[in-house]
Amino acid sequence: MSVGTMTSKGQITIPKDVRLALGLTTGVAVSFTQNAEGDYVIRAAHHSAASLAGAVKYSGPALTLGEMDEAIVKGVLDQ
Repeated sequence: MSVGTMTSKGQITIPKDVRLALGLTTGVAVSFTQNAEGDYVIRAAHHSAASLAGAVKYSGPALTLGEMDEAIVKGVLDQ
């Protein structure tokens, strides 16, 4: 179990093993969310765009930027 100690300013140092496990680096925002049991879950609040590569699967042919722009405009107009 890892433990951090809070300072009088409300700051806490996240132990190195936890930082490594969560992939936390300098400047990364952290979110604290309370779950149904009342415990708090700590997560990196956002990820870089590069980390999202491959998150959405597309199996069709590669599209040009023009084709992507047309699809975006069509999607907006269809709403």
